Amino acid sequence: MTPTLALSDVTVRYPGDAGDTLAGVSLELAPGEQVALVGLNGSGKTTLLLATAGLVPHSGEIRVCGVTLSPRNLSAVRERIGFLFNVPEDQLLFPRVVDDVAFGPLRRGVAPAEALGRAGAALAALGVADLAELPLHHLSHGQKQRVALAGALVTDPPLLLLDEPSAGLDPPGRRELAAHLSGLGAAALVATHDLDFAGLFCSRYVLLERGRVVLDEQDPGAVARRWALS
Repeated sequence: MTPTLALSDVTVRYPGDAGDTLAGVSLELAPGEQVALVGLNGSGKTTLLLATAGLVPHSGEIRVCGVTLSPRNLSAVRERIGFLFNVPEDQLLFPRVVDDVAFGPLRRGVAPAEALGRAGAALAALGVADLAELPLHHLSHGQKQRVALAGALVTDPPLLLLDEPSAGLDPPGRRELAAHLSGLGAAALVATHDLDFAGLFCSRYVLLERGRVVLDEQDPGAVARRWALS
């Protein structure tokens, strides 16, 4: 079975930095597998997600659904990914909520009426259908997070790359989001500091330290103990 995501010896060094932000990361996600990516601030979690989506240069190999990430294949790879930035404002582009969520289907050639319908359904699935007609600047941080997530999910991508998706949500909201993600059937790599949230739907935990994978476990307790010593 072809992995949904396969990283092989992925390294990222930002211009001007003395060391690597990611150093030789290798990792695979099977179809439908949901994995928590954990680590302290600066461990490389966000950079790993950005590299996988072709948003920062890397060495090594990244394959999404068997397609190798390269300048020639960039669009094909991104069409298979739903991406959530840790700052929702970084991906919210349009004045009205429903138009922002509909942008992904429209880019893929879906007719405007159908794209708006899909956007409304994605918002409803996350419990924020009532926000559809609102301007984005009226939303709280948590509401913006839900809208940005709806935009990542609306095209039913096989791979989700989610950066701190539970940020700004209260405990009931985190539980509802975890239940929704667990029912999607998509593979997911979820960067999070919230092990309790991850434990609601992730079956595996990958711990980064200084850009390297130091643990890859199914037991969240092992990760928590190692993390506490970091």
